Amino acid sequence: MKIGVPKETAEGERRVALVPDVVRSLKKDEKVEVLVEAGAGEAAGHPDAAYADAGAEIAPTEAVWAADVVLKVGVPTAEEIARLSSSQVYVGHLNPWVAAETNKALAASGVTSFAMEAIPRTTRAQAMDALSSQAAAAGYAAMLIAARESGRFFGMMTTAAGTVPPARVLVLGAGVAGLQAVATAKRLGAIVTGFDIRRAAWEQIASLGGRPLELDFIPDAEGEGGYARPLTEEEDAQVREALTQNAAKQDIIVTTAAIPGRPAPKLITTEAVRAMAPGSVIVDLAAETGGNCELTVPGETVLEGGVKILGPRNLASEMPVPASQLYAKNLENLLGLMITEEGEVDVDLSDDILAAALITQGGEITNERAAGRESA
Repeated sequence: MKIGVPKETAEGERRVALVPDVVRSLKKDEKVEVLVEAGAGEAAGHPDAAYADAGAEIAPTEAVWAADVVLKVGVPTAEEIARLSSSQVYVGHLNPWVAAETNKALAASGVTSFAMEAIPRTTRAQAMDALSSQAAAAGYAAMLIAARESGRFFGMMTTAAGTVPPARVLVLGAGVAGLQAVATAKRLGAIVTGFDIRRAAWEQIASLGGRPLELDFIPDAEGEGGYARPLTEEEDAQVREALTQNAAKQDIIVTTAAIPGRPAPKLITTEAVRAMAPGSVIVDLAAETGGNCELTVPGETVLEGGVKILGPRNLASEMPVPASQLYAKNLENLLGLMITEEGEVDVDLSDDILAAALITQGGEITNERAAGRESA
């Protein structure tokens, strides 16, 4: 069986699907071959020589895309999908809940495709949960960017010239990215407040040294799969009002609130931004789905009254070495469900993880939630 690892082509993408250590682990099965496109791992700190030492073959683009299983990080382009056939398995990020054209193209190719975003949130699937592993990298990177852009000391600094107070940080959303942001800000010495509409998250924020912003007038809003449910218009207005009041006290706000398959909820209003002190910074991790701040522009930095609002894209790629390491382990664990003792691919859809992550097979969009299914 051949596993192909192509070079990522999206602008700014520095991650790679497999790292040499995982290649070495896969090669313990003598019936498994790993083909890596030349230069695929360079941006993540892994030169071709490291892959060759681990047992991979450095192969041309055509050979990599012709492998039995193709592994990728970013959403494939139309040109890349056109390289695939019905005899292959493709695994990577697909943005399946909204990318209807990608889903249709994959179905048309006949390929059996799996979306890493569709891995179920179950105990058994935790080791394959790429959304969580990449969110951890993004949350860490967001706080480092916030620290750099603010130009502040995060921790209290006492000197002969006087004492500088610690930075005040608010993190909105206490999923994996938000909790990592809370933990990173706390390690840097800031006074950290965390907010989430799911009450179960309040204890998690406190366990990391943050102070939960508890809005008791909002009913618990935990929905399916542990994600937050959409709020009513009245609840939205109450949350925005409370956050506007709190934002004025903060030096830095990192927002991470997201609902899969929906636009990001607007939590920070223009009024809230204007109430913040000049020199304050907002880093909006939800920029790609519309942003949690009304002024966010994806991929750009907006200046409003001396406050910087950053809308970074693909923030996990800012940490390509650990992000690739974690993603590669996610893939290795998922491959463990597909590769038989004889070194062959067996997509057993009686396995709940494979069944949940499957997007296309046999020329059809099989996943009920996938965009474009009705018109495919």
